[in-house]
This record gives sequence, C-alpha cells and structure tokens, in this order.
Amino acid sequence: MGYGQHQSFYLRDRWLNKAIRHLEIDERFFYDKEAFEKIGLGKNMVQSLRYWVVATGVVEEVFNEDRKKVHKITELGRLIFEYDRFVKLQDTAAILHYQMVKEKEPSTAWYWYFNYFNETIITKDNLLSELILWVEKNESKPVSERSLKRDIDCLVKLYTAGQNTSDPEEVIQSPLNKTKLVEEKKGIVYKRTTSISDIGLSALMYVLLDYKTLHGVSNISVDDLVNQPALWGKVFNMKRSAIVNALNELTQNPIYNLTFIRTNNLDLIRIPEITPYEFLQQEYRRKVGVTK
Repeated sequence: MGYGQHQSFYLRDRWLNKAIRHLEIDERFFYDKEAFEKIGLGKNMVQSLRYWVVATGVVEEVFNEDRKKVHKITELGRLIFEYDRFVKLQDTAAILHYQMVKEKEPSTAWYWYFNYFNETIITKDNLLSELILWVEKNESKPVSERSLKRDIDCLVKLYTAGQNTSDPEEVIQSPLNKTKLVEEKKGIVYKRTTSISDIGLSALMYVLLDYKTLHGVSNISVDDLVNQPALWGKVFNMKRSAIVNALNELTQNPIYNLTFIRTNNLDLIRIPEITPYEFLQQEYRRKVGVTK
C-alpha cells in the first residue's frame, strides 16, 4: 500500500535535481544522517524527497550486494537530469505525472484518482470520502483516515501550488503545476480536461512506448487509449476528440513513426520498435537547444 509517504510535502521545483546530484555521488545518500544539511532541506523534507524520486520514476530503490538499500538513478532520471533537470518542458512534467499514476504503488491515491475516479468536480471533503470507500473495498489492511487526508491534500497541492499567487505559502510551486491537470477553488477540486499543448506530443508518445514495454503489446486501439488505466484518456483526462487529434498529429509526422491499422472496423495504432528512453533522448536532443 502506498499512502501518506510524502510527509505532507508536495514535490517542489528543483528537488529532483538536488536529489540526483547527491545520488550520483552516494547511492545511500538518503540514509546519511547528515543528508538534510548537505542538501539544504529539513529532515522531514528529505524523507519526502526520498519518496518523490521513486514515485516519479527517476530513481529506483533496490538492494546492493551487501543487502543494503540504495537509490539508483534510472534511465529516465539520467535523461531528465541531462536535458531538462529543472523541468521546463511540458513533456517532462507530463511524463513525471504519468510515472506516478501508471501503477498502484507507491502513489495509490494518485493511481486511483486518475485511473478509476470518474468525477471531475467534487469538494475536497467528498473526494476524501470517496477515497476512503475505495480503500475499504480494495485494500486487505486498514489505512488510517489521517493518511488518506494527507494524500488528498498533497495530491491537490502537487498540481495547484503556484496557481494562487496571493497565497504566500504557494511561492514555491511544483514542477507538475504546468500540466494544469487539477484546479482548486473554494474547497472544490476540478479535474481538468487537457489538450495536446498541456501534455506535449513527446510525452504522449513516451506513454505509448512505455505501455508497449510493460504490457508486451504492439497495437493499441483508440478505445483503449480513451478508457484503459495508464493510457491517455485516464492519465491525462483527455477526451476522445483530443486523443484522435493527437494521433493524427503523431501519424502525420514521420518523426514519430506511428501508423494506423484498420481491421474489422477497429482503429488500431501500431507502436514503433523503439524503447521509450531511446525515443525520449532523441526528442530531448531535438528540443533542448530551445530550452537551455
């Protein structure tokens, strides 16, 4: 179960860069008693950052040959650190979001909210109640309401911190703010319908390639893209019309090598033979000159 592990701190701008810089030197940095002084964050913030680097897929927690836990930078983490370490690109923010919601662990509340919770407008209190009900039905062990409330508060902050410039506590925004996936106004939470420009074609293509790798598929139907967990419609709250428009843009551009197949009146998308990381590196090399 992945609940309440963020210490109530949402991911801040530049945190991922800070973590990767230190983990390049010491894979057991998060177990260093002086880590908080070295990185310039409070002790609880360091524990929160340990969660966020794993949740966003830039780091994986594994055991070394001495059976001690270490944090290894992933291929994705190295690419982001090299080309977009301050998460300036929409695509990078969208990919980090996707990494969080594509699987149940370690960010279960996020996984539930984007993949299974269908309401787009709800009060924060009712959102908590819905999460409690879902957890009771789907978890074998009880989860404290306090942990679930922290998750809902953090989920909303992760996407909205920085939207309200009059709030002094929102001076530091989250890198996921730019996805515009969630808004909060007067205690009401809105799951926004996103456009291609909110997410980015590179991120959408990355999701297809990663989904292919994880599930061993070569073709995906438009219906799956709309309705299946961990695909565009759920992850990014995209409508069918936006998904079709994105597919048209991707198939018409030879860079992406994506093709439509029509069989028995079913629209299928054939996913090219390239790993998500090879593709992402090509995209970063193509775009990075503009952002650096």
